[in-house]
Amino acid sequence: MRIVIWLVLLFVVAVVAATTLGSNDGIVTIYWRGWRTDLSLNLFVLVVVAGCFAFTSAAQAVNALVTLPKRAGEWRALRRERAAQAALREALSEYFSARYSRAHKAATRAIAIQQDSAGLQADAEFSVLAHLLAAGSLHRLQDRTRRDELLRKLPSAGRKGGVAGGRSADDGARLLAAEWALDDRDAGRALDLLSELPPGVARRTQALRLKLQACRLSRRPLEALHTARLLAKHQGFSPVAAQGLLRSLAFEALEGVHDLQQLQRLWDEFDAADRRDALVVARAARRAAALGACEEARNWLRPFWERLGELGREERDEIALALMDCADGIGTDWLPRLESAAQEYLHEPAVLVAVGMAYAERQLWGKARRLLEQAASSSALPSVVRRRCWRLLARLAREESDESRARDCENFAAGLD
Repeated sequence: MRIVIWLVLLFVVAVVAATTLGSNDGIVTIYWRGWRTDLSLNLFVLVVVAGCFAFTSAAQAVNALVTLPKRAGEWRALRRERAAQAALREALSEYFSARYSRAHKAATRAIAIQQDSAGLQADAEFSVLAHLLAAGSLHRLQDRTRRDELLRKLPSAGRKGGVAGGRSADDGARLLAAEWALDDRDAGRALDLLSELPPGVARRTQALRLKLQACRLSRRPLEALHTARLLAKHQGFSPVAAQGLLRSLAFEALEGVHDLQQLQRLWDEFDAADRRDALVVARAARRAAALGACEEARNWLRPFWERLGELGREERDEIALALMDCADGIGTDWLPRLESAAQEYLHEPAVLVAVGMAYAERQLWGKARRLLEQAASSSALPSVVRRRCWRLLARLAREESDESRARDCENFAAGLD
């Protein structure tokens, strides 16, 4: 296609030249100091064109000769830049190939070439990438001293490119440094590095993941719980994994409380979703019962007990066992709910043992004995719950002066693993 276009243009030029210069009836006369020269118009045009061409070529030759040192310098700078880029690419390749010694050497060579090149010294991204590759290689080689020395040089290298160039590279450097601190089990340093990030960067998924790991490592379960909830909202986990993680963090936070005031503050700081989780509420109620706040624990359990039918089997069992632990001082207002639950869930031992314990607390011995015997004989309950049932049955037998029955119950309790 290009050849056709050039041929068309050539034909156009030929036609124009033949039309304008074909007659050759013009003459150009030049007078110079008594000399006269007559030229045809066509020859004069050719001479002018040739002269312009010669003048332009001479000007270009002079310019090329004058600018030769500058162009030589640019060529040398381009060679250095290409060498630096090649060294950086080699470092990346070796790093991803797990050849960390070679990656460190290539990154160091790239840094050295960059420092000797005036054109590359202002390239913040190149400098930070090379430093990070070198530091990452040293981290993999467990050379923490030189790695930290390179990390200390990163901020100054990041500022060379101005605000826009240095900020992005510096944020990436801090994220990597925080990750390396977590590998070193230094949660405090990781949290300090993450706290220096701008708000927008701190809400990124990777930053939240690192913060979650740091909080768990430093045993800050409540802060880890809030971070994990943010990650769940950003779809950082699958729904099943998020639910399990949030529950485990809530359990860990509950296990760390040592008095009622601390437990109440923790409960108030829980997210509404945590307070709607039956397993979390059951664990909180057990913790409150262990601290002597059985009434408060029952208040937390009451909404779930009133809608047992909406809960799954696991959740219903946990709520029932939690009520068993906080049955001390239970009021008569619970009796209608307990009786209806025992009738509706007659084949669920966890519900039966909770109702039986509540009956025993209210000294309804006949109803309590039947339910506790049925629950104690069920292998679906944990051994510690069954042992507690047998011992309570032994105490009831002794109160009725049935020592033989009491010994049998004690033997059943002792025989459980």
